[in-house]
Amino acid sequence: MIIGVPKEIKNNESRVGLTPAAAADYVAHGHKVMIETHAGEGSSFPDEDYTKVGCEILPTAAAVFEAAEMIVKVKEPQPPEIAMLRPGQILYTYLHLAPDLPQTEGLIKSGAVCIAYETVELPNRSLPLLAPMSEVAGRMASQVGAYYLEKINGGRGILMGGVPGVPGANVLVLGAGVVGSNAAYVAKGMGAKVTIADVNVDRLRYLTDCWGDEITTLYSSRGNLLEVLPAADLVIGSVLLPGAKTPWLVLKEDLKIMKKGSVVVDVSVDQGGCIETTHATTHADPTFFVDDVLHYGVANMPGAVPNTSTRALNNATLRYGLALADKGWKKALAGDPALALGANVIEGKVVYEEVAKTHGLEYTPLATFLA
Repeated sequence: MIIGVPKEIKNNESRVGLTPAAAADYVAHGHKVMIETHAGEGSSFPDEDYTKVGCEILPTAAAVFEAAEMIVKVKEPQPPEIAMLRPGQILYTYLHLAPDLPQTEGLIKSGAVCIAYETVELPNRSLPLLAPMSEVAGRMASQVGAYYLEKINGGRGILMGGVPGVPGANVLVLGAGVVGSNAAYVAKGMGAKVTIADVNVDRLRYLTDCWGDEITTLYSSRGNLLEVLPAADLVIGSVLLPGAKTPWLVLKEDLKIMKKGSVVVDVSVDQGGCIETTHATTHADPTFFVDDVLHYGVANMPGAVPNTSTRALNNATLRYGLALADKGWKKALAGDPALALGANVIEGKVVYEEVAKTHGLEYTPLATFLA
């Protein structure tokens, strides 16, 4: 199969779909790998690193899309990229379709076979291709929050860890999954007072067993959140419902009870966000204020550390990508229920139920294509 890796064109996105090491594995499996020139440079992988392992460098994204049978990316395709997709071509990348009707409609129109990293799901409900970026984004969330709590950056002027005699920041983490637990890990390591909220009591019990009284766990009910919001200096949103739009846990009216200059970092913004007042921003223009509360909503946070992020992502995506290339998408999906859940749009049909439900579109079971 011919594998194509275009350069990412989303604002300030420097990751790349394949590292040279991952590309070498595709070549070893007998596939041709075509890389758009300079695609890896943002992640510190020059073209020479790819040619050394047998890849071909092409001059433009258009040339990559035209030649490739499977496109491997990082972020959701932008409109110019969607326009280059063709029927039957495999697109293997993050999609996050639930909050994005225009992209969904574009992929339907393209006729491509669209496999989303974020909905590949193991029997234990874990999301193996989302996890590495969730780890990066979660750890970054506390770093970013600490930065914006500084007065010169718009915050209250709070040092995350405080100093002897002066307490550190109060950090409220919404969601105790991969993002939330990593955010809490870094925040507590910085010396902040951390409260992590979730509806999964077993998960909260597990974190208590791990960290004891280093953090406070809280059942995520509306009443409980309203009790702790007034004390929060930093709120980190890390709620996820696989494939679906994220529910709002903090409403616009709740900002009135929050401190002036407090900070919101909504990591779940790429699925719609769990704070009503957040919207997607970019690394070039990352923040905005609502009711004197600073909001950070960058939808591709891991793009700020592209070398780490690309390598971590490829550790997870490689085995599934090789299966698609080695077997073809039908056999690969039929043979792996976890990978099958990554299918979102196939040949003009929405095959992921939550996406269809969110947008009011017709749902076609994947089995229709695999029979």
